[in-house]
Parts: sequence; C-alpha cells; structure tokens
Amino acid sequence: MKILVLNCGSSSIKYKLFDMDTKAVMVQGGVEKIGLPDAFLQIKLASGEKVKIEQPMPEHTVGIQLILNSLVDDKIGCIASLDEIGAVGHRVVHGGEKFNKSVVITPEVKEMIVKCVELAPLHNPANLKGIEAVETALPGVPQVAVFDTAFHQTMPDEAYMYAIPYELYEKYAIRRYGFHGTSHRYVSARVCEYLGVDPVKTKVITAHIGNGGSCTAVLNGESVDTSMGLTPLEGLMMGTRAGDMDLGAATYIMEKENLSTAEFSNMMNKKSGLMGVSGVSSDARDIDAAVNEGNARADLARRMFIYRVKKYIGAYAAAMNGVDVLVFTGGIGENDVYIRGEIIKGLTYLGIEFDESKNAVRGEEALLSTVDSKVKVCVIPTDEEWMIASDAQKLI
Repeated sequence: MKILVLNCGSSSIKYKLFDMDTKAVMVQGGVEKIGLPDAFLQIKLASGEKVKIEQPMPEHTVGIQLILNSLVDDKIGCIASLDEIGAVGHRVVHGGEKFNKSVVITPEVKEMIVKCVELAPLHNPANLKGIEAVETALPGVPQVAVFDTAFHQTMPDEAYMYAIPYELYEKYAIRRYGFHGTSHRYVSARVCEYLGVDPVKTKVITAHIGNGGSCTAVLNGESVDTSMGLTPLEGLMMGTRAGDMDLGAATYIMEKENLSTAEFSNMMNKKSGLMGVSGVSSDARDIDAAVNEGNARADLARRMFIYRVKKYIGAYAAAMNGVDVLVFTGGIGENDVYIRGEIIKGLTYLGIEFDESKNAVRGEEALLSTVDSKVKVCVIPTDEEWMIASDAQKLI
C-alpha cells in the first residue's frame, strides 16, 4: 500500500509518499510560497536527486495537484497511477478536546476541525485547505487526520487546567493542550523499543527541541504533562518564541510600547526567543558560531535556552516521582552536540552518568549514558510523517 502524508501550512505543503510494505520513502518534497508569483515545488527523489519546478500556485489545490502530477510523471514519477495511493494522512495542528486519537476524515470531523480554528487560527485553516484539495484531486480516497494535540489528551486536569476563573474554561475551553504530540508519541514509544523496555512500566521525559520546542512527561506510555499550552507559545525558550514569562510583564510591555494584542502576539511569537535575546538569529547553529566569535548576547541566549530545558526536565521528574529514560529529538536535540551535552551535564542529581564520548552523534539513534546510569539518555530522531502514515494504515 502507498500512503501520501501531507503537512499543509498557510503558504506551504510538505509531503512524503510511503510504501507501507517496505517502510520506504518513495519521494518527498514541498511546495513553497503558495499565493506568490515565485512559488515552486522542490522534490527529493529516492535516489537523492533534487528537482525544482517553478510554477504560480494561487492556492493549495493547485499545489497538491502539482505534487500528484509529479508522482506519476514519466521522468521523475515513482508510481504508475494515482490509483496506487491507498490513503492520505494529514497533520492537523489542533483537535481541542474533541479528538484524543487519529480519525478517518468525515464531514462531521471536518466540522469539528473548523470549530477548533479559533484555537489555532494560523494552522487549522491551512490543514483544512489540504483536506479539501485532496477531496477534489483524489475523490474517494480515504483521508486520515492526525492531531498534534491528541497525544496530550491523557493529561490529568491538575496538569492541563490554568489557575484562572473556571468559567473561562467553560466558555472558551482555555486550558493546556500541548503540541508536537505526534513526535512525542513516536519517540517515547521508539526509545522503549530501542532500549528493550516495557513502555507501560517506564517513566520517559521527551525533549523535542528545535526552532520550536517542548518537553513532555510520559508515564506508562501516556502523556501526563507537556510544556506548551493553549498555544505553542508557552514553555521552553524557542527560536523566535518567548516561552514562559510573567503575565504582568506582558501588560507592562503592551502599555509601554503601545502595542495591540496582535502586535504583542507577533513580538512574542516571531521576534523573541533566541532571536530576540541574541539579536543574531533564531537558528542554534548561528548562535553557536556567534558565541565562538565572542558575542555576549548570543552566549546569554544559549545559556538561557539550556537552563529552561534543564528546568522542565527536573519538573517532570518531580511530576512523575522519578524518570527512567530521557530522550532528545528535534533539530537541536538530534544535532547540537554542545547544547545537548550541557543539558545532560546539569542533571547528575537524577542519577544520570553521561558518556561524553558518545555525544558526537548527529541525527542517529544513540545511547548517551553509561551502562551504570540510573537514567538512560538517548537520541531518537523523530519521524512524525511515518507516524501519520502508520495511523492512516491502521484506520482504513
């Protein structure tokens, strides 16, 4: 069976086509700059060859049709007919309290995704555009929605509720939802498989750290707390997001800078984090280079970033009354040797014994702790697309 996985953003579409029998990625790529005159489709073939097709794409339907055409193209195609596609799996960012697992998309499911738009106004509308574009291009092919928030629906109410007037929860469903759920679900299960331990008897802390980042406490295979909240702004310091801050500081800044709510949200989401503190970049690689050149603000930004991650790991060890496994994933978690090492070095009180000789790994599964370490520390590259494809295969 072939399953197409789509991740539709406001002006982009990322995709992978899986052969589920061999677990191979047959082709992958992405459409960028939808709605702009210089829109293009970038394709990475199974051979590693890259192909770029430049074409105006006024909306998502045109982009998805271009992707489908490329799959059966005489020169760069990898399947003989679109009939070989057995299902399409979609990443959907916000499922609210309505979805605690992946589902086959029906008219009723689409209606509920629409109702969650106000909780994710930048993401859910784009996800819906992708679903509707596939309905037009591949009528009759089953589609599956995999929600970023679903894995965290097992959190107890003391973890997901905010200490605000309860009627605000009743009126507007304001609570912690969490994100990166598909990634946290994948790596927390995969690390147990990698170590040969039973996930139902294991306390795992997952650190998905990249340009966006979150930590999750996974107890007996279920999420019991996570650092992102109602939106992806809460929690860790990120590439351009502030993460945790005093709400009083928010109103103070808005008054002093005469900012509207939209302007303040833009500042916190797009101009803060590593970028805001360093003044250099939102990319950890650029921050590392700036630190090496003696940039004091870049050094401060990196130290703040490391501190926040350590603090959340410690909090989740407390929440679960211990931890058996710590796993790093995401762009920084998988590849930034220095940041990963500094985080681990600050956690010896948990019983972690760090084998620094193993820490040079980038983008590969690895055990970074010693044989005698009470807590196993691993790197597990995330694979959200495979998780989406697997869910789709199980549901159709």
